[in-house]
Amino acid sequence: MNATLVSDAGRDTGSKQVFYTGQTHTTGGRDGGASRSSDGALDIKLATPGSKGTGTNPEQLFAAGWSACFIGAMKIAAGAMKVRFPQDAAVDAEVDLCQSDSGYSLQARLKVSLPGIEEAAAQAIVNAAHQTCPYSKATRGNIGVEILLV
Repeated sequence: MNATLVSDAGRDTGSKQVFYTGQTHTTGGRDGGASRSSDGALDIKLATPGSKGTGTNPEQLFAAGWSACFIGAMKIAAGAMKVRFPQDAAVDAEVDLCQSDSGYSLQARLKVSLPGIEEAAAQAIVNAAHQTCPYSKATRGNIGVEILLV
């Protein structure tokens, strides 16, 4: 079997040091499949969005990963700005699976809550996080993204 490698490596010409690699093994896809991480910490069943099947779906997993990563990026941004990051900060992520004449695509919304932080500072934290969060970088220019401070 021959494989074709598709790479966007040319986009980032800087030196990279990999400090973590998440590994999963997935079988069956979103319709009754399963996914397990190499360390066993993640072991889930998959189901088609909106079905009565038992399990989660790739859109929910993407939303969870992005929102967790975005909170981490906001913590770093708040620290750099000397702003105390609230313990009850939250991100509600919504990832839509869309269909059009050209096929399937995604779009997303992040609704960010930073209680106790003045609005201008909160917006600056959100803006900085969106520039540094790896998920935000990966989606930039590829899917529709709306980030709301709530």
